[in-house]
Amino acid sequence: MILKLKMALGSLLLFVLFLIVWQWGPTALGIPEFVLPRLSSTFGEALRMFDTESLMMHAGVTALEVIAGFVLGSALGVTIGVLLGLSPATETVLSPYILALQIAPKVAFAPLFVMWMGYTVYPKIVVAILIVFFPVMINVLGAVRTVDPDMVNLVRAMCGSRWQVFRLVEFPSAMQALFAGLRIASTLAVIGVTVGELVGGDKGLGYLLVYGEGQGNTAMVFVSIVALTLIGVLAYAVVVWLEKRVLHYLPRASMRTV
Repeated sequence: MILKLKMALGSLLLFVLFLIVWQWGPTALGIPEFVLPRLSSTFGEALRMFDTESLMMHAGVTALEVIAGFVLGSALGVTIGVLLGLSPATETVLSPYILALQIAPKVAFAPLFVMWMGYTVYPKIVVAILIVFFPVMINVLGAVRTVDPDMVNLVRAMCGSRWQVFRLVEFPSAMQALFAGLRIASTLAVIGVTVGELVGGDKGLGYLLVYGEGQGNTAMVFVSIVALTLIGVLAYAVVVWLEKRVLHYLPRASMRTV
């Protein structure tokens, strides 16, 4: 308990030091405001954006896109990962196409999705799905492949059906790897949505970021980046919380988060 308190205090002190450097560092180094705005200037710009730029509305749009992209991409990754893990023949057929889709730069797809779907939320969600899908799929695929064969044979010896083998052995064994992939996916979903908004958006934090850059308003860009970071941190924290609730039976040593 004391060690955890010391670690939390150290993290808090480091954060306070970061804020102090951000506030007085640019002035001490002679960096102009349009290059690196001070903390107070950025905070003042955030208050202005609340009143005049509908900051909360744009943040809400981005958050909903992140949630949709994360949920749909994760569900697709789990489905394909289980399918490939249980059927080597299916993996042989589909893996080259999945790999090609992963290698292709997602930024290049964003303008195409905007042309197809217009300036709506759908292109951003689709980009997020593409980015989220692969890490979840790979983790689930690897976990399904490495299931303890003795446990599988035990269920089969007890006249268990194929569905029971999957439900009682294979899927529970893949849960830890699944959550490892979901942690990565929760942050990648923010990146995917931001890319979509940067390419073609009229709402969202990515749009505000581009708008601030066009206006030469560095503080607005910083506010947008901070807001995007907070959404990513919150998404990651939710996944970690769910992991602890679902995998509470695992030893604490294997539950440590980065």
